[in-house]
Amino acid sequence: MENLYIKGEETNYYIPTVDFNYETGICTISGKSYLEDTTIFYLGLLEWLDQYFDEVDKPIEFNVRLSYYNTSSSRSILDIFDILKIYEDNGGTVKVNWYCREIDFEVIKEEVDDYMEESDLKINVIIFEE
Repeated sequence: MENLYIKGEETNYYIPTVDFNYETGICTISGKSYLEDTTIFYLGLLEWLDQYFDEVDKPIEFNVRLSYYNTSSSRSILDIFDILKIYEDNGGTVKVNWYCREIDFEVIKEEVDDYMEESDLKINVIIFEE
């Protein structure tokens, strides 16, 4: 198994930075997510997580540090949370942190509450300073 690293880009679309480390179990997605084909991009992340759960079977910490994401990215993030919840339900240890600026806290908290209602996954919302 290899780490997954995708350098973020900001052109006509925003590609988030992805840093999934199988050795530490820390997976972070950061930047902005507004892609031409969101489904294909996030499918690669889901496939990596599937492989991690099959081959590594260690605790995982998933960190979201997105300053902007569109509706299709939001749906794909929910897909990630669904697979994390399945892993947790099967005995895996999962920690999810969603980092946001203080000014965005209320909006993000509402979004996270919706995610938790959909997936029944506990998500910590952490305010960070820029």
